[in-house]
Amino acid sequence: MKKLFGTDGVRGVANVYPMTTEMAMQLGRAAAYIFKSSNKRRHRIVIGKDTRLSGYMLENAMMAGICSMGVDVLVVGPLPTPGIANITSSMRADAGVVISASHNPFQDNGIKFFSADGFKLPDEIELKIEKLIETNHIDSLRPTATEVGKAFRIDDAAGRYIVFLKNTFPQDMDLSGMKIVLDCANGAAYKVAPAVFRELGAEVVTLGVSPDGTNINAGCGSLHPEIISEAVKEHRADIGIALDGDADRVIVCDEFGKEVDGDHIMAICATDMLKRKVLKKKTLVTTVMSNMGLDIAIRNAGGKIVKTAVGDRYVVEEMRREGYNLGGEQSGHMIFLDHNTTGDGILSALQLLAVMRREEKPLSELATVMIPLPQVLVNTRVRERQDIMSIPEIAAQVHAVEEKLGNEGRVLIRYSGTEPLLRIMLEGKDTYEITAWANDIAALVKTHLGEK
Repeated sequence: MKKLFGTDGVRGVANVYPMTTEMAMQLGRAAAYIFKSSNKRRHRIVIGKDTRLSGYMLENAMMAGICSMGVDVLVVGPLPTPGIANITSSMRADAGVVISASHNPFQDNGIKFFSADGFKLPDEIELKIEKLIETNHIDSLRPTATEVGKAFRIDDAAGRYIVFLKNTFPQDMDLSGMKIVLDCANGAAYKVAPAVFRELGAEVVTLGVSPDGTNINAGCGSLHPEIISEAVKEHRADIGIALDGDADRVIVCDEFGKEVDGDHIMAICATDMLKRKVLKKKTLVTTVMSNMGLDIAIRNAGGKIVKTAVGDRYVVEEMRREGYNLGGEQSGHMIFLDHNTTGDGILSALQLLAVMRREEKPLSELATVMIPLPQVLVNTRVRERQDIMSIPEIAAQVHAVEEKLGNEGRVLIRYSGTEPLLRIMLEGKDTYEITAWANDIAALVKTHLGEK
């Protein structure tokens, strides 16, 4: 079992274990050791970050750790997570490092790695990094003189990424005549995202583009779609686009200010790709959290859905293993594998805009391709993680609810990957009924596993 790495790298409160400068240096040393191959060339690791205040200290600690192992560092500064994946691959670096806590508040931070091909590390490599730190195996490895690594700043990294993003938009289209409200969450995309949409010809109303180190995700971005909703109505825009702190996910709203989540975006893009015969194996990859309405929409369009555990890394692993090219999560992580190796909020928005241009229809009309089933989520704090279905009273209640739902709904119960929570999710035709049933299950969970 991994101790440091969670579902998306190492994460926690900055300057508190494990997100300390000491740990950042150790992670840098261990990663440099692993990613050095046997040939004689100089090795290079890319480091990028979001706009958090703590990014400065962690960036410098990572640089020191990597250079102390004889590996050079390419510093790109604030850049979206998918941009760092792209730069890592395009510059033929040995690995990439992202210093970001994504949608978390500013006091948190995180460290995650990409391999040379731009994909997130598999569990076995993260375990190797942890073992090197735990065993002190590389403490005695100290290159000296000219063998010590150097650090280089890549001043044109943002420009490279902007060009890459624009090239994912159809060459015979532009965004002229379109008004976009864009919320960058005071995060890593605050410079890049406005430039992309403006250079493609759109009129852009920007929000969340004044980071000060402490306001990332604060009342803005994809966690607060109500902000773009109001702005779209105020400015009579065609679409609202909200990114999170590291811009690897996106939530949008239509011209009336109605939220369009990741499931709807995938339904629109997947049906378009089916129509153009470019959706590989006619298959969309989603997680178990996606609404059943998405299954119905894709099935009606002649495609099928494959579901994975929650987490974009599991979606990507399934896509790579089976040769699929579109997948994602309801939360707005979407992977267009023909273009990039990880979730990319700006790229996803561009693909959605391309469908709007191609179909010459407003987003509100395109979104009707999917009719979501009512969905209820109840979170219950627990004192321990026990197999729910091993508790007879809870198992009996779950089975009873499943029988009542039949083929017109479902029950999904899972533990949170980061908190002591049990998530109870129900889908069905009647919101009142499924809410009552979810609360019944939650009450039993509190009785048996709740905090004392």
